[in-house]
Amino acid sequence: MRLIRWIKRNKIKSGIILALLVWYWFCLPRQLFDAPYATVIESREGDLLGARIADDGQWRFPAQDSVPYKFRQCIVYFEDQHFYSHPGFNPGSIVNAAKQNYKAGRVVRGGSTLTQQVIRLSRNGKERSYFEKLAELILATRLEIRYSKDEILGLYAAHAPFGSNVVGLEMASWRYFGVQPHQLSWAESATLAVLPNAPALIYPGRNHDNLLAKRNRLLKKLHDEDVIDAVTYELALEESLPDRPFNLPETAPHLLQQVAIRHKGEKIKTTVSHTLQQRVNQIVSRYYDEYRQTEVHNMAVLVVDVQTRNIIAYVGNTPTDRQHQKDVDIIPAPRSTGSILKPLLYAGMLDSGELLPNTLIADIPTQIAGYSPQNFDFTYDGAVPAQRALARSLNVPAVLMLKEYGVNRFYEQLQQYRLRDINRRADHYGLSLILGGAESNLWDLCRTYAGLTSTLTYFSSNDAKYRTGEFAELNWNSSKKRTFGKETFNKPVIGAAAVWLTYNAMKEVNRPEGDEAWHFYDSSLEIAWKTGTSFGGRDAWAIGTSPRYVVGVWVGNASGEGRPSLTGVGSAAPVLFDVFNLLPRQPWFKAPLNDLEEAEVCSLSGHLAGEYCTPVKQWVPLSGKKTEVCPYHRLVHLDASRQYQVNSSCESVENIITEPWFVLPPVMEWYYKKQHVNYMPLPPVRSDCGLAAANRMDFIYPKENGKIYLTKDFNGKLQPVIFKAAHASEKEQLFWYLNGQYLGATKTFHEMQVTAKTGKYYLTVTDESGNEISRRIEIIAK
Repeated sequence: MRLIRWIKRNKIKSGIILALLVWYWFCLPRQLFDAPYATVIESREGDLLGARIADDGQWRFPAQDSVPYKFRQCIVYFEDQHFYSHPGFNPGSIVNAAKQNYKAGRVVRGGSTLTQQVIRLSRNGKERSYFEKLAELILATRLEIRYSKDEILGLYAAHAPFGSNVVGLEMASWRYFGVQPHQLSWAESATLAVLPNAPALIYPGRNHDNLLAKRNRLLKKLHDEDVIDAVTYELALEESLPDRPFNLPETAPHLLQQVAIRHKGEKIKTTVSHTLQQRVNQIVSRYYDEYRQTEVHNMAVLVVDVQTRNIIAYVGNTPTDRQHQKDVDIIPAPRSTGSILKPLLYAGMLDSGELLPNTLIADIPTQIAGYSPQNFDFTYDGAVPAQRALARSLNVPAVLMLKEYGVNRFYEQLQQYRLRDINRRADHYGLSLILGGAESNLWDLCRTYAGLTSTLTYFSSNDAKYRTGEFAELNWNSSKKRTFGKETFNKPVIGAAAVWLTYNAMKEVNRPEGDEAWHFYDSSLEIAWKTGTSFGGRDAWAIGTSPRYVVGVWVGNASGEGRPSLTGVGSAAPVLFDVFNLLPRQPWFKAPLNDLEEAEVCSLSGHLAGEYCTPVKQWVPLSGKKTEVCPYHRLVHLDASRQYQVNSSCESVENIITEPWFVLPPVMEWYYKKQHVNYMPLPPVRSDCGLAAANRMDFIYPKENGKIYLTKDFNGKLQPVIFKAAHASEKEQLFWYLNGQYLGATKTFHEMQVTAKTGKYYLTVTDESGNEISRRIEIIAK
């Protein structure tokens, strides 16, 4: 009541007091320090991986949550022994400082508390004066109200100058001793505690004795105050001062680039394993030293924990030089995919019921609308099981599979995987989409394979259920946790069975045949993996997965320059296996039995078994029963010797032997029998039977309505075109005609060399039995 009456009687004084209180409450800025900070990344264990200097050129790390005990004791006993008891200023220290300064005739002692020094640091650039000293004192008391003592100490430790452009304890600890602040010894902590008082003392070769004396006086004080014991004191005195500054770790410089884009000026604890990152760096450095001898300078490696989608190793490039673009982060860079998308097509066709694992796919010279894919080794098998074609990374079967599946359909599936660099229309890529006609990046591809792996492992371990968000984004920030959506019985993109069967095919090790690089392969390491090589040797890929980890590798030149020595199997695969050898071994994937069924398939063709072929049991997806019944087995009628085909018009019924026979189309057969000595071509028709020999021959080249360009050699001479055909009988003679004009005959190897002028032609071939095949073609002579 008295206060109220006094306020009423003294309205002016009351208003002034209220205004002063309001001013006092708001006098301290909400953001005490507005200086820019360095961008800092740490491993998941808290080890420093790298840092980028602040925009003002100062090495200033963001404030720590706490100040290590040793440094806290050292700085308090050196700067402000009554720190934990005063209200922000120490009257006794101020009086003593004033006396000493008066006697000396100059400022020899400041008398400021640590709290006042925090205010002074925050008001950097203010001229030193008595008015400024008063302002610091007032603001210091306000600071004591807003923050705890430990928080104030943390602000001081983060913003105190430590010589040169080093600001803050954490940076000073790394710069002068090469360790984190909590790893500092008593002598090291004491050295750093005295530096903000005189930061010029730290320069190597200057003031060494003064710095040592200051440090030792502080150590003695700590000993006298029973902060450290006698043994610790004696040992601390023996420690030397820092000689030369340490370089900051650069363990993950390209990940630091990515973090700096999104979290500039922050300290981020990443998901990276410090030990694994260092080991992968060593592997990349070792292979870089080897590959640069062949003018291959760049490489990237990404390691993903499938369970969490956390990045546990991130190497964006080799330790090359600026001339070879060492600062370019290859991981998000779009590069030609080569063959790395083939497993996605194989899995999609399995899942849709258009393919079984061993379905025979044609592997013959092919031309589709002017596009002529070639296998890597320029050979053909005629027909090859689908999983074998994937394991050997054959190009022609992949193109024919894509043609059957549909480019638009496959393109839409790739959009579901969010391969963001495949962003043009499907018809822009065409069939080349499966052979490197598109670009993608290591990040997206690893995320895709991680999603496929998790689809399979989650289904097998969680009552045949999927998750709606299975293809979640990869993560490098340990403060974030990826979520994978709700459980569902609907598959996210493709089903678990298709993934399991695809991974079984990718586990095969004998591809490509005859490649000497397989001495790198560790046969005890069970992973599903795939390599890829882009056109011209510009990009070499290898991606592998176990149930827990995905590893992706890219090798090449960031400039896009190709090298003939660069291949996925020879350059990227060795790195892949070396990285997997650093990871814990994992048992092979469990079979997703709820998404599989056992079916009888033809042992030779891989199709569902028909009535004329020998069946074998095989696991297929539930949708596999929709695939075609074997088209390559049929009944044939033979004479008693089994050397000729006959019919009832030339042989009595009781002498005819009926047998099932495996028969491929002529061109497929022509190449297939070269690779399979046990393949039995159909016996010829006996001459007296008159049986039509349908489908006994076909063109290998050219294709229907094909355009053929004749070129000239270095002497200007027009080069001929070579037409090729295949016949089921090796002994058959073929007769060739171009626009009705006879060209000649061939036997055994049916190749006809022709030189013609520009124009449209009709090519005809007949055999000795009168069977005929024809092609319309256009020849363009340049």
